[in-house]
Amino acid sequence: MLDESTLRTLNADHLFDGGDLDCGSGLVLLIREAMLRVPVDGILEMRSSESTVADDLPPWCRMVGHEFLGSLPGERTMRYFVRRGAKIAAEEACQLAADRERAKAYEWRVRVRSTGGQKSSAYFRNFALDIGQAASFEERDAHPSAVEYLLSALAGDLATGYFGACSRRQLEVDDVEITVNGRLHNVMAHLGSEDGDPSFAAIELKCYVTSFADEKILRGAWDDTLRRSPLATTLAKATELTTKMVVV
Repeated sequence: MLDESTLRTLNADHLFDGGDLDCGSGLVLLIREAMLRVPVDGILEMRSSESTVADDLPPWCRMVGHEFLGSLPGERTMRYFVRRGAKIAAEEACQLAADRERAKAYEWRVRVRSTGGQKSSAYFRNFALDIGQAASFEERDAHPSAVEYLLSALAGDLATGYFGACSRRQLEVDDVEITVNGRLHNVMAHLGSEDGDPSFAAIELKCYVTSFADEKILRGAWDDTLRRSPLATTLAKATELTTKMVVV
């Protein structure tokens, strides 16, 4: 690795901002794409606000044949410098294509087991969570309902995604809070006391952003987040999904 004074003199051939992505959530795929814009023996500068990249990037570089040159602190990010390796230059495009196809075909797996008593347990990766009945009207329950998990997942998808979109644009955001309201067409149909449609009639979502950044750019990041959200785009096809962003 190079010393700090030498790193500061480097002129990167390409600059790539990885935002707050970690290596397990698509960052490596994006690094491969960025590296194709760098000539052999050229330098890629990657900026990241995710702390785990410092540990994960050097061994990945060694594994694939690039040279990790070191890192420097930046403004709210770390700056990482990588020299493109010569040995695998011809293989890089093929490997990227293979990685892209694997990513497109990836399937998430969840196993759920119910033992009765209005409770099921879901297991995925290293996580386990308890799910109550599909919908509940009580003020307090032992377990969240499936409807609440769905709305929470939607809000979590957008809140995390929006913070990442702002990070990639170098926007300083102090806080992101999302509220979601959901209403069914006919909850009695779900309960089995009437015929009807138990699906969602409407979902209303508001995102409150605390930031002094330019509001136009903040709204552009929000629009980009909605377009890239797996849950928002899926639910928008199935029900009336309305969203609003408020800068406070």
